Amino acid sequence: MIGAPPPEETALALVVDDDEDVRTAVGELLLSVGIEAVCFSSTRELVASPLLAQAKCLIVDIRMPGASGLDLQEHLKSAGIATPIVFLTGHGDIPMSVQAMKSGAIDFLTKPVRDQTLIDAVLSGIERDKSQRADARIVEGHLQRFSLLTPRERQVLREVAMGRLNKQIAYDLGISEITVKLHRSNVMRKMSTASVGELIRAWEKLPADVRGEASH
Repeated sequence: MIGAPPPEETALALVVDDDEDVRTAVGELLLSVGIEAVCFSSTRELVASPLLAQAKCLIVDIRMPGASGLDLQEHLKSAGIATPIVFLTGHGDIPMSVQAMKSGAIDFLTKPVRDQTLIDAVLSGIERDKSQRADARIVEGHLQRFSLLTPRERQVLREVAMGRLNKQIAYDLGISEITVKLHRSNVMRKMSTASVGELIRAWEKLPADVRGEASH
């Protein structure tokens, strides 16, 4: 490995390549521009590492003994791990690159690659990760506030997000319009929203399965 485990706020890139010379070169290149790098010789080593949760970008070879880079991409995707990936390979082809990009890769680079091209791709990955983590924090906040709602308040929230009027919601739920107004006020307060527009945006940020449960 190159580099010690960095503080969590440090930009950390993990390099996976079975060629030691490539690992060393890429690791040293990233370190030269202030990006911490830790290197692994296989996807198995990477998946087993606790550093995966801290990584801001992965630089992964396509063809390696054991699981390939594309296998790793699919494994992480199925596990809900969205760490951006830059593929760096000497054995790539068009079908591989199409598959990688469709699955969300930042870039698909062929060895040998210009230093600046690789650096730019990794920086793009780090920026995407930063944005994803910020979005995740927002969603987590919405989920925490949503958990404070009663089942009836969740139903009212769903109806409001669908653009239903108070009298329509009252009819749909079999309650009075005054009761709807009370629930709606409680929802706004608990969700920390100052307008219906904010409330709808918060609703739309919730995971689809959570929104679905609110209809029951």
